[in-house]
Amino acid sequence: MTLDETDKKILSLLQGNARLTNREIAEQINLSITPVHDRIKKLEREGIIEKYVTLLNRKALGRSLTVYCFVTLDKQRQESFLEFNEVIRQMPEVLECGVVSGNFDYLLKVVVRDMEAYNSFYQSKLSVLKSVSHMSSSFVMEEVKSTTAIDV
Repeated sequence: MTLDETDKKILSLLQGNARLTNREIAEQINLSITPVHDRIKKLEREGIIEKYVTLLNRKALGRSLTVYCFVTLDKQRQESFLEFNEVIRQMPEVLECGVVSGNFDYLLKVVVRDMEAYNSFYQSKLSVLKSVSHMSSSFVMEEVKSTTAIDV
């Protein structure tokens, strides 16, 4: 799907506030409500808009420690990757997990209460996985930028 400037404006507004009404969007981009509604529905059908979510304040919920954990598997076999992927999907502490190139196989973004909670997660959940051979953690000391918005 090719996005025109109006689609891009709609997407930008929704990324900033997904609770905007069609009327509010229409007012901001100088379009009537029906075309805004139709465009949003088309963006949803085409998979450009994947879903609507609520972003929570991690610190307000007592999850102030963010850790990037690099993981290497013991064997570079499809079964090991599939098994690891399935287990990681079940861990609520892991917000993001990506297969990466370089010295490690995976990069995990882990959010927990504090160092004690991370140590417990590390020792009782990650290190016990039979496919894991090496882990390395980097702790976020200050968050310089955090966004979910994609430049359209």
